[in-house]
Amino acid sequence: MNKKLEFEFVPDGCWKSNLRTILSKKQWDYVKKDAKERAGGQCMICGKKTAKLEAHEKWNYDLSKGVQVLEDVIAVCKDCHAVIHMGRTQLKGDEVRAEKHYMKVNNCSYVQYRKELGLANELHQKRNQVSEWAIDISWLKRFVVDEKTEE
Repeated sequence: MNKKLEFEFVPDGCWKSNLRTILSKKQWDYVKKDAKERAGGQCMICGKKTAKLEAHEKWNYDLSKGVQVLEDVIAVCKDCHAVIHMGRTQLKGDEVRAEKHYMKVNNCSYVQYRKELGLANELHQKRNQVSEWAIDISWLKRFVVDEKTEE
């Protein structure tokens, strides 16, 4: 199944290991603003036009090295963000709306939705076997101005 919208379960050991806790408020606001400007007023996943975009950190988890790697920060609508963080959404009791959004965006059935959710849970369990994750935020270098090249 070709998915535009995917579940991104954060390993338990990586909770609080995000840009909002690493960066100052001013730095995080700058990164969020960049994502929203790149989005041009629409969700970078489903394309919904909205003035209320949320910043989402895209991480890759290298199981063999135990490294959490920042790949991007994108602007998404509230509904896509709820699906991405389905575990949190389920805890809040908002799963039905999120599952409908997932099926609409991915043009899939409820059976396919449940299968993909199961696979995401299996991957989450594998990631939780890593006791301590290192973090790689080198993606942020794109915001650093090299004074030598600015001359």
